[in-house]
Amino acid sequence: MPNIRVLLADDHTIVRKGLCALLEEETDISVIGEAEDGREAVEKALTLEPDVVVMDIGMPSLNGLEAVKAIKKGRPEMKVLILTMHENEEYITEALRSGVSGYLLKKSAPRDLITAIQLAYKGESFLSPAISTKVINRFIRQNTASESESIDSEISLTTREREVVQLIAEGLTNKEIAGNLGISIKTVKNHRSNLMEKLDLHNTAEITQFAIKNGIIILDK
Repeated sequence: MPNIRVLLADDHTIVRKGLCALLEEETDISVIGEAEDGREAVEKALTLEPDVVVMDIGMPSLNGLEAVKAIKKGRPEMKVLILTMHENEEYITEALRSGVSGYLLKKSAPRDLITAIQLAYKGESFLSPAISTKVINRFIRQNTASESESIDSEISLTTREREVVQLIAEGLTNKEIAGNLGISIKTVKNHRSNLMEKLDLHNTAEITQFAIKNGIIILDK
């Protein structure tokens, strides 16, 4: 029987502990690490090299969708499952495009998560029933009308720029952003200036509104 090594990433401690207790009851699954924000999730995924990462979307520092992209860039073969309360079709589509092995809702039955982890480990995929319906409906619409260009293609933000936008929107100062990203305050100021010019934004409030509207910062509902 395989020992499936899992990393749990969720910013709510009580959720992580509950998931950990649930998974540790399974003889073929062991939780090897936990992360409380997206950046920590990426770091631990790349260092601990779990078989499966269970990732929430709405997390501080780096949201789950951006964290998935970073993990997949460093370890394309690593399996990642999204476990979230968000049913937004744009999030689902972006997650699937990033190469996740499954998308589950937190209201799903506990057994669904266990099954999803086991399937991901074997190279298969799992979607919550409600998510499957949304994916199918979106596919039908895309084949009856041309899909609009994605936000990313229109904006063309780099990964670093998206990180800076999220941290600004979370209320961090230039000094705090510099420390978080390991760059100089001057570099942060340059990023901020370039972003505001590129996006035609004029203050922190507008940057925050942009981040929320475009899914760079994801608010819990």
